Amino acid sequence: MNLDSLTHTCGEWLRGIGPESDIVVSSRIRLARNLAAFPFTNRASVHQKGEIESLLRDRVAKLEYDPRFDYVPVAALSALDRQFLMERQLISRELMNAEGPRGVALVPKETLSIMINEEDHLRLQVMRSGLALEDAWHDIDRVDDAVEQRVSYAFSEEFGYLTACPTNVGTGMRASVMLHLPALVLTKQIEKVFRALQKINLMVRGLYGEGSRASGDFYQISNQVTLGKSEPAILGEIREVIPQIIGYERQARTALLRESRQALQDRVSRAFGTLCSATMMTSEETMDLLSSVRLGVNLGLVDEINILTVNELFIQTQPAHLQKLMGASLDGEERNSARARYLRARLREVGPPLN
Repeated sequence: MNLDSLTHTCGEWLRGIGPESDIVVSSRIRLARNLAAFPFTNRASVHQKGEIESLLRDRVAKLEYDPRFDYVPVAALSALDRQFLMERQLISRELMNAEGPRGVALVPKETLSIMINEEDHLRLQVMRSGLALEDAWHDIDRVDDAVEQRVSYAFSEEFGYLTACPTNVGTGMRASVMLHLPALVLTKQIEKVFRALQKINLMVRGLYGEGSRASGDFYQISNQVTLGKSEPAILGEIREVIPQIIGYERQARTALLRESRQALQDRVSRAFGTLCSATMMTSEETMDLLSSVRLGVNLGLVDEINILTVNELFIQTQPAHLQKLMGASLDGEERNSARARYLRARLREVGPPLN
């Protein structure tokens, strides 16, 4: 697979076309699985990891899935290309930084990826644009069944699927929804939402999962418990709470428009203007400014740029994407300058925001 061909596009999960996509960026389900005949990855030798990768690569290639998978041997990639795949959410930070034989199989629309030799032997992942957990579940369940017909999973009648980390034992499932919550942040209500989620055992993470900060006002909300709960029960818990958070964000947006419309318009216009004119731009600053513009687009305060373009810029201004777009390895200051040039060029195509 030619990774350079992905540089100018974004995956289906960033299209901004799914249900509730003004607030819900994407829905994702991951399944952790291990082979019964091998030790967990953290106990496996390099030789055993090689056997696991070879076996699973062969089995995945034979899956009857349309479209067919492309396989990327992650261990053979440069550090830049590994980071590129992580920025696109096609591999995890763990797989990016792991050692030894490992890889990822993916489909062209980037809706499905299968990581090999991450924390577990297999991590199956399905992503969908907007609030689409049911669609994601049906797809990943079908792929999981197809894989299980070709390999023997490590499974216990008492505990369920066995995983390297005890927190994943049981279903091995992590269901998550990525939300854009700028109004709750602006109205200082976000911490109250987090406290409520913690009480019901839901986890809040940043854009790139565990250990990442919530840049750009993006938050991933996922289940924390997998043992003793069925997949439908876990999905039901997420499905019950997400509409409430969407409702809180909508109320906060309405309140901002009603009580502080001019200040909000000024914030959006300044963000857009800075993105259009700055000569140096950090990744973090870009995320924060694009967050304001995205909010403005969804509230009708900006109508000359669409959500797809904003979503693309969130990804394409990340360090690895930017260097691949520029065709050169860049240090921090060079990246900040190149990022600003790239933003000016892209936003020049759409013109200034309307007042």
